[in-house]
Amino acid sequence: MMTNMKIAILGAGSVGTYVGGALLARGADLILIGRARMQSRLNEFGLTLTDLAGVNIVHPPGSVPYAQDPVAMADAGLILVTVKSADTDSAAALIAAHAAPGALVVSLQNGVGNAQRLRAALPNHTVLAGMVPFNVVQLDANRLHRGTAGEIMIEISSAIAPWLPAFAAAGLPLLQQADFDSIQWGKLLINLNNAVNALSGIPLQREFSQRGFRRCLAALIDEGRTVLEAAGIHPAKVVKLGPRMLPLVLRLPDGLFRRIAAPMLRIDPEARSSMWEDLEAGRRTEIDYLNGAVVALAASIGRKAPFNERIVTLIRAAEQGARSSISGDQLYAMLKGRQ
Repeated sequence: MMTNMKIAILGAGSVGTYVGGALLARGADLILIGRARMQSRLNEFGLTLTDLAGVNIVHPPGSVPYAQDPVAMADAGLILVTVKSADTDSAAALIAAHAAPGALVVSLQNGVGNAQRLRAALPNHTVLAGMVPFNVVQLDANRLHRGTAGEIMIEISSAIAPWLPAFAAAGLPLLQQADFDSIQWGKLLINLNNAVNALSGIPLQREFSQRGFRRCLAALIDEGRTVLEAAGIHPAKVVKLGPRMLPLVLRLPDGLFRRIAAPMLRIDPEARSSMWEDLEAGRRTEIDYLNGAVVALAASIGRKAPFNERIVTLIRAAEQGARSSISGDQLYAMLKGRQ
């Protein structure tokens, strides 16, 4: 029997729409499913995809298949879930109600545990965990800009094989990996920077150029790694420097950091974290599923994670409108409980 090659992307925000736009440019049969806000932007501006390597893909207004009604996933053979972690359960309910029997489901979400939640709710579907390592920021005139490097990772499974050529042709090769839990925890440690960047109010490149902000991230990663190891979890190395070495390099003085870790500053000047974008748009962030996941894991083994707990509090205050310009040294003092 021939595989149904149609792809549905459920929760088409910045990352989902970027992935969809790249696939569409190479002729993939797909439908984006999301909120009215993105649909209105697509109708008014179309969709432009750019990246740090100079890619420039333009889809004219009205050319990107998009729906708000989840029934649009009914004829898809592959469903990519790109909703926020807080919406995983509702996404699972929509898939259960509208997806074709046997459709493959792939979670491309931040945080840990989303694939497990989808599996529990969708016993009649194969569900794979995935991870998008690169940053996408939404700019004026509906331009989605990929500002960092990295390849999409996915659990090893023969079920994804029919779609591998389409992703490769779109410049989004899927790297199949075993032991995906360790990869997701490794990615989560890197994603602890989302909150630091959101509170800094500046692009990632400028943030990483300042030792004060790097010290904040180093403290969060060290604390997270310690909690994970106490819980018997061994996070994978998902960037060049592993969880033990990265905090040491982040704490170096600026001049030495620029010499030793120059590749870490090769970030597009426009790149920012998705959490910064959420705060700008007045949306709920994923703080509970990133830094909050470290806090929850610590509590489950009778430990504390005060640095991550404090940054969760700061982001929750920012969600309520309590935002102001802050330096790296000020933020570090707050994390240390000095302010």
